[in-house]
Amino acid sequence: MIRNEDVQFHTPTSDDPLWAETNYFGLYAGQDGPAPLNIGLYGLFREPLGVVGSTVAINSRRVREPWAAEYWDSWEHLVVPQPSNLASYKLANGLTVHSSDPNRVWDVDYSDPAAGVEIHFRYTALHRAYDINDPDEDPMAAGKDMAKTWGHAYAGHFDQSGHYEGEVQVRGRREPIDCISTMDHSWGVRAERQTSRLSWMHAHFPDGTVFHGLFDYKPENGPDAPTPLSMTHGYILEDGGCYGLKAGSGTTDRKGLYPERIQVSVTDKRDKTFELEGNALTTFPWQSQPGVVGHNCLHRWTLNGATGYGECMDFIGLGELGAIWDAALR
Repeated sequence: MIRNEDVQFHTPTSDDPLWAETNYFGLYAGQDGPAPLNIGLYGLFREPLGVVGSTVAINSRRVREPWAAEYWDSWEHLVVPQPSNLASYKLANGLTVHSSDPNRVWDVDYSDPAAGVEIHFRYTALHRAYDINDPDEDPMAAGKDMAKTWGHAYAGHFDQSGHYEGEVQVRGRREPIDCISTMDHSWGVRAERQTSRLSWMHAHFPDGTVFHGLFDYKPENGPDAPTPLSMTHGYILEDGGCYGLKAGSGTTDRKGLYPERIQVSVTDKRDKTFELEGNALTTFPWQSQPGVVGHNCLHRWTLNGATGYGECMDFIGLGELGAIWDAALR
């Protein structure tokens, strides 16, 4: 179970200097218009080293280079503000995060005056933070070594869906923020060189139904080959309840490794099954850290005739990524 104190830095369980804690806020704006903005704000804190990496991205396009998006800003060696406080911090890149109600309410502000970029929102949780390592919450956790979810980086991890309200301004465009989307927080040893894959996806619908899932995938057949999905964790929000997923599978159709079309079938602990399909509206190569690329897309999803939105990030380490492209281009 996630507790209030988990909003803060955790005492490292290892003397590995690559111990890390992360905050990720993913959201979107203008989703009912012709060019929805996919927005991500991220902090990767390596408190033992005293540094934090932070990225901010705003993108409505299909791009292969991050600088081709409306906005991309990336820092790797910001100083962790002292005294260190993960519940309330201001970074030198212009990102300010404050949780007034631990793991329930965050106020987030970002400003880059030179680029004409402003992001301001309040995030309010729709449910208790979902602990993927607690078998009482997550049916997939029973009897498993949760450090294997994504290396040891997810030894501590929660996902949570909530309501984002605010405003974004970028390159002369101003949009209100009013969406349901999903954030997460991780703590554990996060290696610089990633050797496993993670497809992290979610979908949010007008009736309040939310799907969030973590899957493994194997892209060894090339960057344009479909990949089967094997679920590791996830949940459904429906009618005010949060229900852990006990089974799930699917297929992702890819173009250059980007998840262009996703079909998934998941079953929650009530034995209720959901069939979803997502189609990409955007593409963006998000490097959450130097050794990893997240092939990021904002998707328009369908579920039982309803339309929703949510992103997919397919993470892969640069070593494996290079081998895939080398084989494809020979």
